[in-house]
Amino acid sequence: MALRVKGMIPEDDRRVAPVGEPAPPWMVNYADLMTELVCFFVILYALSAALNKDMQKAQQEVQEMIKEGKMAGQVQIDKEGMRITLEEQSQMAFFESGKADLTDSMREQMGKLSPVLLKLAEKHDIVVEGHTDNIPIYTKQFASNWELSTARATSVVKSMLEDKFAPKRLSAVGYGEYHPIVPNDSPPNRKKNRRVVFFIKNNPYPDPTGPPGPDGKPLPVAPEGGAPAVPEQAPAAPEGAAELPAGEVPAPETPAPAGDAPAEAGE
Repeated sequence: MALRVKGMIPEDDRRVAPVGEPAPPWMVNYADLMTELVCFFVILYALSAALNKDMQKAQQEVQEMIKEGKMAGQVQIDKEGMRITLEEQSQMAFFESGKADLTDSMREQMGKLSPVLLKLAEKHDIVVEGHTDNIPIYTKQFASNWELSTARATSVVKSMLEDKFAPKRLSAVGYGEYHPIVPNDSPPNRKKNRRVVFFIKNNPYPDPTGPPGPDGKPLPVAPEGGAPAVPEQAPAAPEGAAELPAGEVPAPETPAPAGDAPAEAGE
């Protein structure tokens, strides 16, 4: 007989039932759903890690070069891709003041970084970002820091093309002074803001398709540096020639014998 105490819940009440009481039916389905969700996210995580192995390897290589003092900067990966930031050091400038030509120091940095980027450029697009400090500029060549930063990014892209990068994988963009990483209140901080960023995108730009052909299907895209692909067309028939039924080939013309004039119509 169940013990009953005044003011207490009886022992046989379901709220204080002993261990082994079956769970409500809805809890079984809920537990299965939670298990499936955990498995789903584990698979997604493993898949994303496998797809970004090339970026993870490149990140390790760049970090080792930064630790060894071969270059100054930082590298980080987020959901959009990887960003490699090269920062100027006290005795090293990437560009001369107010100019967009690469210095010897910058070419040396590119020589160390290009092999890493070249592997990534096989599958990923690379956006070269140019950044400046907030010191105004107004010259014949550059009317503002926007033009200067864009020209500097373009100079870096041109140097990468010399290293056999695929042109379709590269682009240049200038942000001027509008994305500083530290306040522009001292020469060391302004030096940090004068930087070059290599943004390696997770999702490459979609391959273009050619213009629609006569049959409505897109024409094949020409190889890089080649002429656009044009479908072969049959030579136009001479004026006055009679049209032949589809599939019939015209008979070859027989030349007239030497010395004989062609017969005129009606003879």
